[in-house]
Amino acid sequence: MAKNAVQFQPGISLPVFLAQYGSEEQCRQALFQQRWPQGFRCPDCGHAGHCRLTQREVFQCNRCKRQVSLTSGTLFADTKLPLRTWFLAIYLLTQNKNGISALSLRRQLGVSYNTAWLIKHKLMQAMVERDHERPLSGQIQLDDAYWGGERHGGRSGRGSPGKTPFVAAVQCTPDGHPVRMRMDVVTGFRKTVLSAWAQRCLTPGSAVVSDGLNCFPGVTWAGCSHEAIVTGGGPPTEPAFVWVNTLLGNVKNALHGTYHALRPKYLQRYLSEFCYRFNRRFELAALVPRLLYAAAHTPPLPYTLATMDV
Repeated sequence: MAKNAVQFQPGISLPVFLAQYGSEEQCRQALFQQRWPQGFRCPDCGHAGHCRLTQREVFQCNRCKRQVSLTSGTLFADTKLPLRTWFLAIYLLTQNKNGISALSLRRQLGVSYNTAWLIKHKLMQAMVERDHERPLSGQIQLDDAYWGGERHGGRSGRGSPGKTPFVAAVQCTPDGHPVRMRMDVVTGFRKTVLSAWAQRCLTPGSAVVSDGLNCFPGVTWAGCSHEAIVTGGGPPTEPAFVWVNTLLGNVKNALHGTYHALRPKYLQRYLSEFCYRFNRRFELAALVPRLLYAAAHTPPLPYTLATMDV
């Protein structure tokens, strides 16, 4: 049986990762390159001339005298941890197909649980923001989904208060192969909600196929065409939805298998983490520098913001 080339990628091994990012100086050089690939530029005036104050580990602009540390203005701002710890966390998050829990991350990094949790959520937020403004286009498979189950003594079905609704969409090639996906938490399945989602997440002119749920024609208000295929109940078997159903099953299995508990207010980050890896699955070894770039260009996320609703 032929091996799936994507599934059997070598990725980046731990020895190779440590050879590239094993020292603090290597990590600092890698972060500098991702933040200023053309050399240092002052964030205030844009001037390139600068000096390095080694005692304080900051760069000082020769024109406006603004002092900038390597991590200021990035996701690593005000960190007390070595960059080696952050880079190892990036490696563990990107190279595990089903993700890694904060508890497992704590054991791997040798930090407290609260620190591991914050590192993970900061990096997941970088994933959220990296894909947030990248709409899908072309042929789109669309489906509704829920996270969570019925609460004891509560209502069953769509109205269950224990469920968090989200939209799953997969962009496919003309011959039906998946290209990119996104999963977005929504307030409910109404035409106005799906229209607003489509305006933000789909390119006008996209061809959307979905089941017969009444809210999905709302995507036409965003300039997309829509085809509804009524499927009825039972297991999903319609070929038009093969990839969105497959990926929904994969993400739910991954979340259930990796995390013992998942708060609904953080669901978007966990969904975006899965989508981030899937959308870059063809270059597994490049995920480390790509997430490093995203972290270097994501604004700081202090604890008070990290614990707010996403």
